[in-house]
Formats: sequence, structure tokens, C-alpha cells
Amino acid sequence: MYTLLTFDTQDPTFWVSISFLLFLALLAYYGVPGMIGKALDARGDAIRSELDEARRLREEAQALLADYQKKAREAEGEAKSIIDQAKREAEELAAETRQSLSEMIARRSKMAEEKIARAEAQALSEVRSAAVDTALAAAQSIIKTRVAGSTGDGLISQSISDLKGKLN
Repeated sequence: MYTLLTFDTQDPTFWVSISFLLFLALLAYYGVPGMIGKALDARGDAIRSELDEARRLREEAQALLADYQKKAREAEGEAKSIIDQAKREAEELAAETRQSLSEMIARRSKMAEEKIARAEAQALSEVRSAAVDTALAAAQSIIKTRVAGSTGDGLISQSISDLKGKLN
């Protein structure tokens, strides 16, 4: 067995141990552990800054998402109010159209009734005029056959003028 304090220069383990210690001393002399520490610290700082940047970007993304969601809700509300307004305007237009149609139908009905009344009055006037003309002709022929001469002509003229005044 090997003891801890024995040095056998023929043993390869001794030389490996010595070369390892010299390698560690050389690394320490050139400051490799400090460089490794600095590199690890720099890498840690870079990772930390990347994490901070990612956190900041995530917060910005959440703020943008909240903003867009708010805008979407506002747009939906605005669209709903536009649709409601359009429905109200359509209902008002329909009511106005129904009312104007009713008024137009009433006007046309009244015009038709007035036209019918005028036609009736004109027909009645024409019938009266025809009746007067027929009555005059009949009276004239009766008076001519019964009354002769200038007396008959005077009576006919007077009867015609009296009859015209009474019938009109």
C-alpha cells in the first residue's frame, strides 16, 4: 500500500500528480480561473438581460393585446349602435312610407270621388238639357198643331223662354 508521504520517483502516479499540480499552478498564474469566472459572469449577465428583454416584450405584448381587445369591444359596441340606428331609421322610413302611401291613396280616392261626382253632375246636366230640349220640341209641336198663326208663335217663344228659365 501507498502511504501518503512516501515519494517514489519511479512511480508514474507521482509524475502525473506533479504534472497535474504544475498544470493547475500554470492555469492560476495566467488567471484562467478569473477568465472563466468573467466569461461565466458575462454569460449570466447576457442571459439575465435576455430574460429582462423577454419579460419587457411580454408585458408590451400583453398591453397591446389588452388594447386590441378593448378596441375590438369598442368596435363591436359601435357596430351594434350603428346596426340599432339603421334599424330605427329603417322603421321610421317604413312608417313614413306607409303614411305617405296612405295619404296618396286617400288623395287619389278623393280625386276619383270628385271626378265621379263631376261626371255625375255633368251627366245629370246633360240629361236635364236633353229633357229640356225634348220637352221644348214636344211643346213646340203640340202648340203648333193646336194654336196657329202669330198667336201660336208668340206663345211658343214665351213658353220656351219660361221653360228654359225654370229648368236651368
